[in-house]
Amino acid sequence: MIAPAASGVGELLRSARMARAFTLVVFGTTFGAFAIERLMGRVTYVTMVAGLCTLAVAMLVARRGELSPLRLASATLALFLGWTLVSVFWSTDQPKSLIGWVALAALSLLGVTIAHVRDTLQTARALGDVMRWLLAVSLGVEILFGILIDMPFPLLGVQGLIAELGPVQGIFGTRNALGFVAVLALITFLVEWRTQSVRPGLAVFSVLLAGGLAVLSDSPTVIVIALIVGLATLTLMVVRHTRPASRPMLQATLAGIVVVALAVAYAARGPIIAMLGAGSDFSTRADLWNTILDYVRYHPVQGWGWYGTWSTTEFPFLSINVNLGERHASALNAYFDVLLQVGWFGLLLFAGFCVVALVRSWLEASNRRAVVYTWTPLVLTALLIDSVFESFTLFGYGWLLLVVCASRAGQSRSWRDRLDSGDPASPLLPEERTR
Repeated sequence: MIAPAASGVGELLRSARMARAFTLVVFGTTFGAFAIERLMGRVTYVTMVAGLCTLAVAMLVARRGELSPLRLASATLALFLGWTLVSVFWSTDQPKSLIGWVALAALSLLGVTIAHVRDTLQTARALGDVMRWLLAVSLGVEILFGILIDMPFPLLGVQGLIAELGPVQGIFGTRNALGFVAVLALITFLVEWRTQSVRPGLAVFSVLLAGGLAVLSDSPTVIVIALIVGLATLTLMVVRHTRPASRPMLQATLAGIVVVALAVAYAARGPIIAMLGAGSDFSTRADLWNTILDYVRYHPVQGWGWYGTWSTTEFPFLSINVNLGERHASALNAYFDVLLQVGWFGLLLFAGFCVVALVRSWLEASNRRAVVYTWTPLVLTALLIDSVFESFTLFGYGWLLLVVCASRAGQSRSWRDRLDSGDPASPLLPEERTR
């Protein structure tokens, strides 16, 4: 009796239905984390993530015959996780630092599992389904408290200003968080539309919902992210329609243009900020970043130890907030956060992880005919641009999506893939080689 039962459990863990349900629940839990914690408590959220991690391990074990240890996770991700774990030993509060690392590792496990049990289209579809519900709930909450009841709802951070056309926060806590999620949703909905994976009416509704909430969020960062993602989309279209023989030169030219554009944007940051009407927001961030650099000088290489979201009662976070008279829970910039917590070496590892993922996904999208392959580089672009203004990419759904996209990109453009196949020149996925 035991053997058939065990076989049945194994089949269930390997099934496509389980993989889809797992992906939906993971996305729903991480993107709904703020509302879950506010309404049901942090213990509830932690318990849900712990349960999902247990299920993730069981699914990977059940699929062990399909997986290669070399291709389970990217080397750059493993190096970054390893360095953040080592940093626990020199942090000012090792137990809290270890908890922060466990949170990072748990979401990494969930992201890697999704990347192995779902393909790119299935992942985008699952995210799209979750986004539709969460954004619809956000709009409903804003209408309820902003029009019908006409009063704020402090428990969820809802100011009830939708009648004044924003800013609105939905169930994500802040206007910047809602705006960022709306942009990610818009990318996903447009890919669904182009791949015809949902009905046209649903696709139109989804795009209007995400676009409308992005506008109502009144977040200045949304304008920047949407503009750059739009340019990346147009550039990718040009590359995909260029003859294969001409693509390497075009890609090199585009890389040079990006470097020059970044330099010009930095030099002209004052007028750009004024044009976006984000002067006060940027002033707050500039003061915070300058203060962080003062503390980085004391531990430039190794940082102060990994915590993830700031432990505001610990040094140096407490000292930074006291000096500024603020109550920041992050550096409002993922790169400054990494620099403060794990030093220049950690920042190099993080940058390497992000750049490798972006380059791999970009090349994959350039060489594949299917539109769905553009989802990964465009989402990565949004994540990395938003990291200049917020630290969302290091926690919760931001880190989860970063790991998912990086793992998906590494599935087909990795030295480990060629090593597994025994063919140093083969660019194909294992499943493609057997067809």
